[in-house]
Amino acid sequence: MNAPVVATQSVTKRFPGVVALSDVSFDVTAGSFHSVCGENGAGKSTLMKILSGVITEYEGGIQVRGKRVHFGGTREAEAAGISIIHQELNLVEELSAAANIFLGREKKAAFGFLDDRAMEREAAALFADLECDIAPGRPVSELRVGDQQLVEIAKALSLDASILIMDEPTSALTESEVERLFRVIEKLRERGTTILYISHKMDEIFRLSDRITILRDGQHVRTMDRSDTDRTQVTHLMVGREIEETNLASDRKPGEPILHVESLHLPWPGHARDWRLEDISFTLRKSEVVGIAGLMGAGRTELLECLFGAAPHQPTGSVVLDGRAVHFQNPAAAKAAGVALVTEDRKRLGLFAQMNVRENISVCTLDKSVSGGLVNGRRERDATNNAISKLGVKTSGTETAITNLSGGNQQKCIIARWLETDPKVLLLDDPTRGVDVGAKAELYRVIDELCREGLGIIVTSSELPELITVCDRILVLCEGRLTGELNRHEFSEAKIMEYATAASP
Repeated sequence: MNAPVVATQSVTKRFPGVVALSDVSFDVTAGSFHSVCGENGAGKSTLMKILSGVITEYEGGIQVRGKRVHFGGTREAEAAGISIIHQELNLVEELSAAANIFLGREKKAAFGFLDDRAMEREAAALFADLECDIAPGRPVSELRVGDQQLVEIAKALSLDASILIMDEPTSALTESEVERLFRVIEKLRERGTTILYISHKMDEIFRLSDRITILRDGQHVRTMDRSDTDRTQVTHLMVGREIEETNLASDRKPGEPILHVESLHLPWPGHARDWRLEDISFTLRKSEVVGIAGLMGAGRTELLECLFGAAPHQPTGSVVLDGRAVHFQNPAAAKAAGVALVTEDRKRLGLFAQMNVRENISVCTLDKSVSGGLVNGRRERDATNNAISKLGVKTSGTETAITNLSGGNQQKCIIARWLETDPKVLLLDDPTRGVDVGAKAELYRVIDELCREGLGIIVTSSELPELITVCDRILVLCEGRLTGELNRHEFSEAKIMEYATAASP
């Protein structure tokens, strides 16, 4: 573990109006677990895309095993033994899980026909290694984000790479799935695989790392051994400032009920259980944040989809919004009534990838900028700039392509879009997925401010400390049923997990 297997030498990457990386140099030791940390927009993902051949135009140099390389694409990087698990899922939804794993290097049978059985057999073996039960022949479009993330991981593992880049691989995984992944990582390390790991989660970084490299604003700040630092120092180096302990909700005073849900059922045709949600009842008040906890498949996302008129099947039960019974047939009706949803799947359901920042933020509220039957560009830009300022979006301007922003800043744009609709109830489905520690603190403060302004907020998260930080109450789901409700003075991770595993009635 002495010789560097990867060395970056004064790597610089410029996008229009933005310097994503500036003169970045550091070494990665062969066989090590090397974490790369930094806020959203620090340049972590850009650097990993250069190392894996996704980005081919940049300044500076890269050495792999002592040899200078400049990959012209991902195939060249894979040939050199480098594979990447992307934070933003890079899957073809219409194809099966197995077909996605072997896309571009399909296995062939006699006469050049695809050998689907062989691919599904190997995919099943990969899923077995990951200790998950995904059906290899199932279309990716039918999988939840967490399972899609596991398909992406299996795809990278199938390449048998000696250098594996993991960009936020646990961002959509439950705690049990994360533990499975860590067991796979240990197996890879035993084989001598070098792992470059991007994460905002300090628990993961300090549990797994041999060395830690910190980037800030596109520049290399420091590389150090894990044993020579601690979480406080790493966080400070990441953001260039101290992160205050967030203490929310303690003095908030919820107001009148704004949303009441009674006996909500969501059918599940063709499944042995017959229902995704069964007999869900709860109340949300103005100036209150209610959290939804539960393991993967518990029904967190499905509950928010029902409330937003976006469920795959028609739910039954009663929903009362601001004193009026509602029955949304589609999201447009929910939006018109004052309900907004920020989805967990940013790339597939949240972003308009071909649009710029201004268009992504204003797309739901263009009518506010109309004057004389035409969109008033100045009014639209002013509204967008106000939204960018309120949420602290890091962008070179309103006309910047949304895809040029980091994942966390893309998420802020989506939240800004829905806040522009002036909602009464804001539904946040895992809103800080892929967001760094500094940006999380900013989003927590935004949630707190919105709550204090009278908004009713429902938030899901797979990170229990996050729910404990921001919520007034937490509802716990297990297999589509409401198994527990905790007030703030009752919060504990152990108690939530008891309910989430149906250990308590």
